[in-house]
Amino acid sequence: MAHIFKLLRAVEWAAFEASGEFAGSPDDLRDGYIHMSTADQVEGTFVKYFAGEAGVVRVALDPQALGEALRWEPSRGGALFPHLYRALRLDEVVAATPL
Repeated sequence: MAHIFKLLRAVEWAAFEASGEFAGSPDDLRDGYIHMSTADQVEGTFVKYFAGEAGVVRVALDPQALGEALRWEPSRGGALFPHLYRALRLDEVVAATPL
């Protein structure tokens, strides 16, 4: 299966690297899950939530490795988005690319 992605602000990525775990952004914590995107959804997510921000990091993840805590749920326009209902671990990151 193709990778899914989490966009992180530079400060979030630095804290994730330092602690080895990411419980979520303020929006994630408010909603009770970590918002993620497919490859086709990343650009829309970036434009809607990160436009004008410097230092955004695109974190690639293997959806199969995330187990049953990963759920596909309708969001923008009814499209299914991946949502993770637990903290993300650094050892689950396949790649991290600055945008």
